[in-house]
Amino acid sequence: MQFISVLIGIVCAVLLVPGLIPLLGWTLWVTLFGALIGIIFGAFPKRKIGLTINLAVAFIAALRLFLGGGVI
Repeated sequence: MQFISVLIGIVCAVLLVPGLIPLLGWTLWVTLFGALIGIIFGAFPKRKIGLTINLAVAFIAALRLFLGGGVI
């Protein structure tokens, strides 16, 4: 489950980069949902690297959505 969580975190981090560009904020919703799934998978193993990656991605995506009003 740790490998799945890290893999989801890396994919979401790659999707996060284009979402930071104005008018591509809709990708942040997908990124945030994926990061939440990664957080669920990363909560169970002993090593918490997947959880940490997904928490960082989710925080950045949520902050960008908050600053953009949730749309852009």
